[in-house]
Amino acid sequence: MTAVRHRTSLGRTGAADGAAGTPKLDRARAWRLRSWQAGLQRGGIEVRHLLRNRKEVVSYLSNVVVALMVASFIHDDLPGTHIPAAHLTIAGFAAYLLFQVGLINLPQILVTERDEGTLLRLRATPGGIPAYLVAKSVLIVIMAMGIVTVLLGAAALFVDGPLPHSPGGWLTLIWVIALGLLAVVPLGAAIGAVLPNAREALAMIMLPAMALLVTSGAMFPIGRLPVVVQDVASVFPLRWMAQGVRSALLPDAARAVEPSGSWQLPMVALVLVGWAVVGFLLAVPLLRRAARRESGSRLTERQGKARMSGALTL
Repeated sequence: MTAVRHRTSLGRTGAADGAAGTPKLDRARAWRLRSWQAGLQRGGIEVRHLLRNRKEVVSYLSNVVVALMVASFIHDDLPGTHIPAAHLTIAGFAAYLLFQVGLINLPQILVTERDEGTLLRLRATPGGIPAYLVAKSVLIVIMAMGIVTVLLGAAALFVDGPLPHSPGGWLTLIWVIALGLLAVVPLGAAIGAVLPNAREALAMIMLPAMALLVTSGAMFPIGRLPVVVQDVASVFPLRWMAQGVRSALLPDAARAVEPSGSWQLPMVALVLVGWAVVGFLLAVPLLRRAARRESGSRLTERQGKARMSGALTL
């Protein structure tokens, strides 16, 4: 009888705990859903603000103009083929602009808004940080897709630039862009979480980015570079993003100028997925740490230094 009562008591307790746990689970799901909804709404607002800001739009489109100007001055063919070398340049610029949006523009945005007090305000808002990250992801994805679309469309119109020749080519372009953004956006968020201030952010990021642009085969066949440089460039995502974009835009004959003689699409996917995992593992704890460390005194101190250096005006 005692054992029966004990089991009955345990059953009632478990049922009560389950009944108590269900509302908690429902509240957690509702909180995550609200964070996503708020993030998507905020992302839409930020996209509209970007489109209304003529200076920012012109600054992004200036990269497209530079790409078109560079391609217009290249009249040679790729070695051993009848494919214009300008097509490789356009494909490389497309990959680099994706890389730039994630690893240069995003850290600058995060650091600038942190110095303006956005991160501190979000700490006091329930679900503010997750919603903020969702909003920034929406903004970066739309920016990247818009820039690449404008580049490829303008190149096709003005410099006879390349476009995918088959549904398979379009599919390859889509998944390379998607994996490329997954690879660089979390890294950009992680970098933005540790950069000291907005003034130094661009200087600290641009030099490594330009070095990767030169060494990753985005502008000219990577096979022309020393083997050591090729090996170093192969560690970073830009080399594989550029190769994946080339595989979608250029005909198969262009494989002759690749170091392996093939597009290596499985390796492209593997490297980009690997960098995406590394980026997420770094970004989440670094962003949480940055949010925890943010305080009014730190913000005031940074703004005071910015005013003294002339980087911030009221």
